Amino acid sequence: MPTQPRERPFNVFRFQVDLGPGGPSTTDFKAGFQEVSGLGAETHIAEYRAGNDLENGPLKITGLSKYNDVTLKRGLIADITTLYAWWDSVRNGSQDELRTVRIQLMDDTGKNVVQQWALTNARLVKYTAPAFNGKATDVAIEEVVISHEKMVVTTP
Repeated sequence: MPTQPRERPFNVFRFQVDLGPGGPSTTDFKAGFQEVSGLGAETHIAEYRAGNDLENGPLKITGLSKYNDVTLKRGLIADITTLYAWWDSVRNGSQDELRTVRIQLMDDTGKNVVQQWALTNARLVKYTAPAFNGKATDVAIEEVVISHEKMVVTTP
């Protein structure tokens, strides 16, 4: 059922990320992300003009599409081994660890999905550990980057 028009936009702080099971792993990776950035796609347009064409301008031909890498920043969680195992499998060349990652924008109640970005054939390509220093007010933040082959945007 499509979402009805609203007078106010949805808040960006109501989202969830499902890294989902994939490959030989049967468990979902659980984490609360603070930030998701980089969702986007671009389609290349090739310009072509035949030498005998009477039109003095090129034809525009749709080319390949490419998808941006998605960066996820989250608070440190206890089960880092699941995340590391996924990255380690990708690093070692495993094609069995491709997953479908779903980023879901939730409604004001936080219970219903209003829009979803599904990233297919996603793989973890970068992991950055938190920076440690003596400041007592800083939070340990990890960052991961996910590369994917296709993005599908849907509304339930």
